[in-house]
Amino acid sequence: MPRNKYPEETVQKILDAALHLFLEKGYEQTTILDIVENMGGMTRGAFYHHFKSKEEVLDALGDKLFLDNNPFEKLKQQTDLTGLEKLKYFMQQSSEDTDSRKISIMSVQALQSPAFLKKFIEDNRDIIAPSYQEIIEEGVKDGSIQTTHPKLLSQLLAFLTNFWTLPTIYPSSEEESIERLVFIKEITDKLGVPILDDEIVSSIIENAAEIDIE
Repeated sequence: MPRNKYPEETVQKILDAALHLFLEKGYEQTTILDIVENMGGMTRGAFYHHFKSKEEVLDALGDKLFLDNNPFEKLKQQTDLTGLEKLKYFMQQSSEDTDSRKISIMSVQALQSPAFLKKFIEDNRDIIAPSYQEIIEEGVKDGSIQTTHPKLLSQLLAFLTNFWTLPTIYPSSEEESIERLVFIKEITDKLGVPILDDEIVSSIIENAAEIDIE
């Protein structure tokens, strides 16, 4: 068999097929065979040449959707917004119904995989928290955020918004999840970073059932 001269095209076909199937059938209901059958005539060998598992595909897909539509890069272009307004804008965008958000919700199911959980933790530590810190430091400079510990605050926000709300890590009923979200709003309000207004909280609550993992 001739060597594939364009491996990035194969990867793209795998990701395109996976995205279509994940959105149509759901992550748990989609099998590797399903993905292979939607790769335009490519073989299972082509799939396993690039990915070892369905979890790896989901991870790569999430990374690609994030990088293709990086919210933090978009925020850098919003020069008319204060640091606090940028944080609120990010929270609002994160709650909107997009393909990227749907894949993020599906990723919650894969956190039961130790390797996937490790990657999730590293991404939050190395990407999300530093991005929060950059915006918080900007907010300190423009006066919209009052804190003397921007690094610690960014790490706390990453934990509160990306770990404490996950039912796979902190199991909870729907009522407890709503109570936790309201409490996060109280915490961030008292810390001087009121990033969750009533509209955002309502939007998250309305979609809470989507991440209810049995």
